[in-house]
Amino acid sequence: MNTSPTSTSAFTRPFAIVTGASSGIGLELARCCANEGFDLLIAADEPEIEDAAVQLCRRGVEVQPVLADLSTTEGVDRLLAAAGQRPVNALLANAGRGLGHAFLDQNFADARHVLDTNITGTLYLIHAVGGAMRARGQGRILITGSISGFMPGSFQAVYNGTKAFLDSFSFALREELKDSGVTVSCLMPGPTDTEFFDRADMLDTKVGQDDKKADPAKVAKIGFEAMMNGEGDVVAGWKNKLQVAVASVTPSALLAKQHRRMAEPGTADQR
Repeated sequence: MNTSPTSTSAFTRPFAIVTGASSGIGLELARCCANEGFDLLIAADEPEIEDAAVQLCRRGVEVQPVLADLSTTEGVDRLLAAAGQRPVNALLANAGRGLGHAFLDQNFADARHVLDTNITGTLYLIHAVGGAMRARGQGRILITGSISGFMPGSFQAVYNGTKAFLDSFSFALREELKDSGVTVSCLMPGPTDTEFFDRADMLDTKVGQDDKKADPAKVAKIGFEAMMNGEGDVVAGWKNKLQVAVASVTPSALLAKQHRRMAEPGTADQR
């Protein structure tokens, strides 16, 4: 289904794929793209992606929503099929899942879903779209990493591990694509005011109840501008930049202990 201001696409506008676009940072990234005149293919694993498409098409661009589980190769293939042969000018790989509680207390199927969504599905999509970009000699890729990748995530261990992978992967891929015409940028936000903490079952944690989380619209704008400028990475917010700087010189054992204080279940009552 195409949701657009006209019955057919002009196909003269640039084309962007945005994953995890039903809400939060992903929806705001899609808005940034629409405001800059990109036609959109947006994807998420929840039906709200249809509502997001209706909102976005009011900005005068074509928007095609895809309901797919991007933790699976079948879901990513469905998204790629929806793109068809149209060249992708920008890929904003934002889909991700979180999971709170101690690792051994988690259902392993849930932990694997985080791994498959954040890493496997993301890499599969980037491999397909990025390869076509390199062949054309043009394209922009934005990967949503996190400052969580700089610290051992006690009571959020799998999630932080996946973000450490994505942060590292983005720098490696950027170097591999140097001089190819394809840029790779990594957006690394801190805690952001989205549905993430509810979905991750972390509303009883200190970080989940923090009322000073970042505005997803501001985070998305920072990431979008970094992508358009071809910047390698961007940490959203000066406090997060300071946290990353401190993390780089702090022993991992201490970082893990500090993370426990904000992510362990029940810490919301200790504020």
